[in-house]
Amino acid sequence: MGQEGRTGMVNQAVSSEDLTSASTGEKGGLPSSALMSTYARFPVAFVRGEGTRLWDETGREYLDFLAGIGVNNLGHCPPTVVAAIRAQAGVLMHTSNLYRIPLQEQVAQRLVGSCFADRVFFCNSGAEANEAAIKLVRKYTQERDRGRERAQTGRFEIITAGNSFHGRTMATLTATGQDKVKRGFEPLVPGFRHVPYNQPEAVEKAITPATAAILVEPIQGEGGIVIPDAGYLPALRAIADRHGLLLVLDEVQTGLGRTGRVWCHEWSGITPDIMTVAKSLAAGLPMGACLATEEVARAFSPGSHGSTFGGSPLVSAAALATLDILLDPDFLAEVSAKGDYLVERLRTLQLRHDMIKTVRGRGLMIAVELNSPAEEVLGVCLSRGLLLSCQLGSTLRFLPPLTVTRAEMDQAVAILDGVLMDSF
Repeated sequence: MGQEGRTGMVNQAVSSEDLTSASTGEKGGLPSSALMSTYARFPVAFVRGEGTRLWDETGREYLDFLAGIGVNNLGHCPPTVVAAIRAQAGVLMHTSNLYRIPLQEQVAQRLVGSCFADRVFFCNSGAEANEAAIKLVRKYTQERDRGRERAQTGRFEIITAGNSFHGRTMATLTATGQDKVKRGFEPLVPGFRHVPYNQPEAVEKAITPATAAILVEPIQGEGGIVIPDAGYLPALRAIADRHGLLLVLDEVQTGLGRTGRVWCHEWSGITPDIMTVAKSLAAGLPMGACLATEEVARAFSPGSHGSTFGGSPLVSAAALATLDILLDPDFLAEVSAKGDYLVERLRTLQLRHDMIKTVRGRGLMIAVELNSPAEEVLGVCLSRGLLLSCQLGSTLRFLPPLTVTRAEMDQAVAILDGVLMDSF
């Protein structure tokens, strides 16, 4: 099917006005359901996916450049992962972490072999992974400082960044540097200080006798694809070492190849003490992990933390099949090349449209910042068959599957070009 056929299909079913209104929760028309109103859903229901494409219940086709918010890094229904899930589902899906799970142990070995870490704790999501990291920071610091003079100060505070996003549990939403996720949930969990992102001097000034760790994203995802200066993470590593703090990196969105390296922090040449990952780890099945050095990980002992479903045989089988692809150096090199190509195409588009303020990105984690609200642009893109997301009101986020082709990138850029040309 040609580009014109693809981009014109959705208009027959729903107008861009309906899509935009539905996304903000301002208009009715959404199907009645028993679900809590925690999402302002677009009135589109997808029933099938393959690679970079989705089909809705009417058979219309869409180009997915959101990838389940960075979950479907291998695209929809990658054949090798599907085969692994099917095979494992017919053998054993769940036992319990009261017993050994050999597949989980294999995933842990693959992960520690890819980075600084020595130990892994498995859970089900990025929020759970960050919750585990927060608990590990407190447990390790208390045990390390026991008997020292500093133990009297009770070090437990974590410095985090403004506009960050770390999850929606009580601790992780408190760690998050966005007020909108905290409203109505007070009193919040004590122990977090927020400073501006990409300002290491602000981190140093915020340190008190109660500070235990620094927690940041190597690139802010929900904050609008904010890429820090090259010296930011090295400066934080130096500050942490100088003050005896732990450095925790939230790689939930940036990890596992999204930026063209296995881990985003590799670009900076430093390593953290704790790192969190989730999203694409099992190619669409729920799986998260908290990784740490041997010294820090020893603070967790039997009974100090746990997860009923974390690292089950089924999700571990999916993760192994996923990591076989995502950890391949040739695959990662291609991701970097694709990212450079898409950024170049979008910057060419910027020359044609004054509405585009800037284009930034690393690998296939890219933002197009507009000079005006992006919500309506988002809705019209969806009406023409392109899935994106909007961050902070004026930024379009591109997170296509890492398997995306150049032809698909050209098509996405053409759709956006047409939207800006026709409607704005």
